[in-house]
Amino acid sequence: MQPWGTGGRTKQRGAMTPAIEIEGLTKVYGSGDEEYLAVDSLELTIGQGEVFGFLGPNGAGKTTTIQMLLEIVFPTSGSARLLGEPLGAAARAQVGYLPEMFQFHPFLRADEFLDFHARLFGIPACERSKRIPEVLEQVGLKESSRSRIRTFSKGMLQRIGIGQAIINRPRLLFLDEPTSALDPMGRRDMRDLIINLKREGTTIFLNSHMLSEVEMVCDRVGIMNKGRLVRVSDVASLTQAEHHVDIRAEGLTDATVERIRAIARGVERKDGYLNVTLEREEQVNEITIIIAESGATLLELKPRQVALEEAFLEVIEESAG
Repeated sequence: MQPWGTGGRTKQRGAMTPAIEIEGLTKVYGSGDEEYLAVDSLELTIGQGEVFGFLGPNGAGKTTTIQMLLEIVFPTSGSARLLGEPLGAAARAQVGYLPEMFQFHPFLRADEFLDFHARLFGIPACERSKRIPEVLEQVGLKESSRSRIRTFSKGMLQRIGIGQAIINRPRLLFLDEPTSALDPMGRRDMRDLIINLKREGTTIFLNSHMLSEVEMVCDRVGIMNKGRLVRVSDVASLTQAEHHVDIRAEGLTDATVERIRAIARGVERKDGYLNVTLEREEQVNEITIIIAESGATLLELKPRQVALEEAFLEVIEESAG
């Protein structure tokens, strides 16, 4: 398979109009005793050219939000605009979408499948003949262009799904669990594709449970829980909201640990280390002074970066409380 690349698109993007504007978007399923609030008064703005990660546990309302923006389901209340357009055909013409659950035409070849989707977008034949080989190379299926979809592995199906999502050179791309069926090489290729599309100005709305992948490619993330948007943050701020240090010292008494605990947000003994969580970076110096004054010997002090997964779980636990 060929690695995924770029399509060589040079179309300029508007910089002022947000890619996504959501105001009070709400979805209620059922009625009476069986009423279920799937999305609750969602407010969100995403700028053009952003890679935005949309996170949350199962049932948080992530897929329902995407489906409302694409009018697969209709909101109970609220409104949204995509690329400055109200929801509708004009907006969808500039959008690509890879759903989490998909089933493609097994009897079609890969090139026929992309041709079918290109026709749905009204792409003329002269453009389709150039665009289809270009997309097949982007998604690593150049050598499988004449293979029937029914012969494809799960990873290949995911790749051709990405292909149909970008066949129209979308200005806004919705990806719902795009790496779910990919092996490590496929996930790397997917990251490269997202980065290249971002360089071309494409806005990407990424719904994924693969938080390590989100951390590597996203500018900002929004975290949903029980239908509510509970946090929006750039990735760096979310993972560096607290400072964590691991300390190894000889002669550290319980009294010294209690002095450290008095200025820290959290202290835990684990595997021979004292894991300390601080609000401010300058508190690290205060801890070294406490250890020195106690007569203990500081052997090691190392900062520890919080992974997005750890930060995500903390946000979910806080919102549940």
